[in-house]
Amino acid sequence: MTGSADVLSNLLDSRYSCRAFLSKEVPREDIERMLRMGQRTASWCNSQPWRVHLTSGAATERLREAVYAQGASGELDPDIAGPVEYRGEYADRRRNAGYALYNALGIARDDYARRGEQMLENFRFFGAPHVAVVTTDKALGVYGAVDCGGYVANMLLAAESLGIAAVPQAAVPMASTALHRELGIGDDRDIVCAISFGYADETHPANTCRTDRATLDDTVVWVTD
Repeated sequence: MTGSADVLSNLLDSRYSCRAFLSKEVPREDIERMLRMGQRTASWCNSQPWRVHLTSGAATERLREAVYAQGASGELDPDIAGPVEYRGEYADRRRNAGYALYNALGIARDDYARRGEQMLENFRFFGAPHVAVVTTDKALGVYGAVDCGGYVANMLLAAESLGIAAVPQAAVPMASTALHRELGIGDDRDIVCAISFGYADETHPANTCRTDRATLDDTVVWVTD
C-alpha cells in the first residue's frame, strides 16, 4: 500500500494547471484510457451524473471560435451561478493565484489591459487541441455538480498519469449559450466545468506558474472529545 500512496502523492505533487498547449493531438487510445479511469469516480447513489462532450480537430477549432466570441462580448450566462463573494482567506488565495500567474507572464499588477487579454485566453482553451465539457442532469442539483467535481479531479490525475497536460476551467461554462448551441447540449443539462487538455508547451512562461496549498492547520478541525 505504501507504493500506491507514493504514486498518488507524486501525481498530486506533479500536476499543475497548464495554460499553454502544443497543437499536437492526444492519441484516441490515451483519451479513452483517461476517460475510463475517470469513470471510476464515486458518486451519490452511484448516479454517475457526468456526461462529457469531448472535441478534437476541427470541432475544437469551431468551438474555440464560438466560445471566444461570446466570452469577448462580455455577455456571459453560466448555467450554475458562481460564488457570491470571496471573503477572508478565500479572497487571499484567489488573489495570490492570480498574482502568481501574472508574475510568471511578466504582467504588472496594474496592467489591467494585459490581465484582461490573459483572462480571455480561457475562452481559447489556452490553445489546447481538445476540450472536455462536463455536464450534469439539471434535476440532480448540487449533488450532481459535486459528483462532477470528483470526476474532474480524477480526470486530472488520470491525465497526469498518462503524460497529458490539462487545466480545469470554470470560465468556459460562462459562455453557456455557445456551448449548448455548438455541442447540442439540451436545456435539461447544466454545464459544470471544462477540461482543456493536450501536451504542454514547456517553453511558455505561463507553465512555470505554480500555486501553493493551505496547511492542515488551516483546513482541518480535529474533533477528539
